[in-house]
Amino acid sequence: MSDPYEHKEKTTSGDLITEEGREASIPCSPSIHKTFSQRNEDEAQSVRSELPRAPDGGLHAWLKVFGGFLLYMNIWGFTISFGAFQAYYRGNMLSSSSSSAISWIGTAQAWLLILVGSLSGPLFDLGYFRSMLITGNVLIVIGLMMLSLCDQYWQIFLAQGLCMGLGAGLLYVPSLALVGIWFDKRRAVAMGIVMSGIAVGGVAYIMTFDRLISTAGFPWTIRTLGFMALFIALVSFPALVSGSSMLARPRKARALFDRSAIKDKLFWIFTGATFLNFLGYNVPYFYIPTFARERLGSSDSMAFYMLVMSISASFFGRLASGVAAHHLGSIVTWMICSLLAAMMAFVWIGIETERAMIAFSVVWGFLSASLVTLPSAAFASICPDLSRLGTRLGMSWGVTSIASLTGPPIAGALLRRKEGRTDFLGAQLWSGACLLLTAAATIERRAEGKLLYYETVGEAIW
Repeated sequence: MSDPYEHKEKTTSGDLITEEGREASIPCSPSIHKTFSQRNEDEAQSVRSELPRAPDGGLHAWLKVFGGFLLYMNIWGFTISFGAFQAYYRGNMLSSSSSSAISWIGTAQAWLLILVGSLSGPLFDLGYFRSMLITGNVLIVIGLMMLSLCDQYWQIFLAQGLCMGLGAGLLYVPSLALVGIWFDKRRAVAMGIVMSGIAVGGVAYIMTFDRLISTAGFPWTIRTLGFMALFIALVSFPALVSGSSMLARPRKARALFDRSAIKDKLFWIFTGATFLNFLGYNVPYFYIPTFARERLGSSDSMAFYMLVMSISASFFGRLASGVAAHHLGSIVTWMICSLLAAMMAFVWIGIETERAMIAFSVVWGFLSASLVTLPSAAFASICPDLSRLGTRLGMSWGVTSIASLTGPPIAGALLRRKEGRTDFLGAQLWSGACLLLTAAATIERRAEGKLLYYETVGEAIW
């Protein structure tokens, strides 16, 4: 198996050298060609990986996929299901708090997940995977157990927002990176299976919450979720640390900052697109149950199950977007999905019945699934040196994590009381506008009045 960093090398002329040493000319816009040609020779060279060749299969490799799948149930399951907590807090424990204030709890969790996740990658490279695995899971379980004792806003914010967010952030990148070093040709399939844990975790935790909250009460419902998270962590641990010789091999530490990215126009274009993406993406997930209860008069169970339907549909949406990205390219697929998701956010404005809301929830979940997975894949297409991809992706995540923190609270601040009911128009317009701007930002800049087509490393960019 060849070294994954040796399969392609860029030259300063914008051409590509294939594995056989033949040149392959690439159509390239002047702006992109200028960006690449200005790189110093040292910046253009890839840093060779010191890891052994990926087994690309076998018992230990697939155990990593199984363990990563379980971890993603805990990492993203509670984050994506926060809409259920939002609706419950709004109607019960935190009824005196505004929707905007309550949403800060969930967005703080999502913000720390992404921000700490961008910092945990270099720690993984330095060999701290086991430490992060233990610490991250302990923080998630402790956060849940402490949440079961909370009855005030600041207590819930510390337990659910900060403690669980820190724990999830420590596990986010390492769980994917570990799968990445065990797979090469099957890496996309393996990571797709791992990320499907997002939907499974979200559905499992929401359904458990809904079934227990009316009979067991909030404290024991949350403790049950804590025991579930603990069980999942304990099962995942031996699967993830098996075949530890791969983790013992030396790895080159990744830098946290790449100065050359500051002057890279494409880096900022796509960072801006991702920022807008996350400003609008989380809004429906946070407010679907609240909208169903307060606007449509739905029961708590129906409101929660609308969110379950949306998360379930996202499982199939990730599969479909992966197939589409393989044929169209990650950026083109991201642009199309952003545009369609924006249209659905505007369609949300006219919904007045439960049936229409159920249909919206399913379609939204299917279309929005790609808005999490495709930005990172698209980012690899515009990185001039793949050895710097991790660093640049971490820098971009550091910026876009702010959008995850502020998007839903801004939408919550736009809610208004009108004729005795909550008016969601401002939040709906906010989500749709952000996603529409995302689609616009992913379109390549015009040159001489035409859209230029650029293709590199097997990806299509408009």
